[in-house]
Amino acid sequence: MNEVSPGCRRGREFPAPDDLPKAMTRAIASVNPKWGGPPNDAAAARLAAWAVRLHQAVRAVDVGDVDTACVEVNQVMREAGALPTLARHDNEPWHLHFHAVDAPWDESWAASMATSLAIVLGNTTIERLGICNATACDRAYLDVSRNGTRRFCSTACQNRVKAAAFRARQSG
Repeated sequence: MNEVSPGCRRGREFPAPDDLPKAMTRAIASVNPKWGGPPNDAAAARLAAWAVRLHQAVRAVDVGDVDTACVEVNQVMREAGALPTLARHDNEPWHLHFHAVDAPWDESWAASMATSLAIVLGNTTIERLGICNATACDRAYLDVSRNGTRRFCSTACQNRVKAAAFRARQSG
């Protein structure tokens, strides 16, 4: 969702990508290198729209509005037809999908993303979900560190904040 949601990233304006299919391909390939890309531009655009809505849900959580986040995630799951299903394909063992086996590409990804976010919202890991604390960055993160103290979306943002604090101490 960070790759297609407009806002700010690492101190700079981050507009919605001009080429949504390419942005979706990069984002999904980063978690699934064997994946080939969206079937068409319309499907990529639909998935990107759902991803933006899920990013807004994370923003709501970050400001303490869990109710709004949960309502939005529930709506995305309904629209995408989220349905837990055990499936076996491509010579893989049985595994869990969060969409019907015959779901269209964009619905299958949206259902999986929304259900995954719902799992986080529905338990104590919600405290580890947030929006980057760096100035001019609104990218989402899920803190998977051992001590649960992450506040930034990336090392780059963390380093920007530390460098700014160092410069402030040196000048004042």
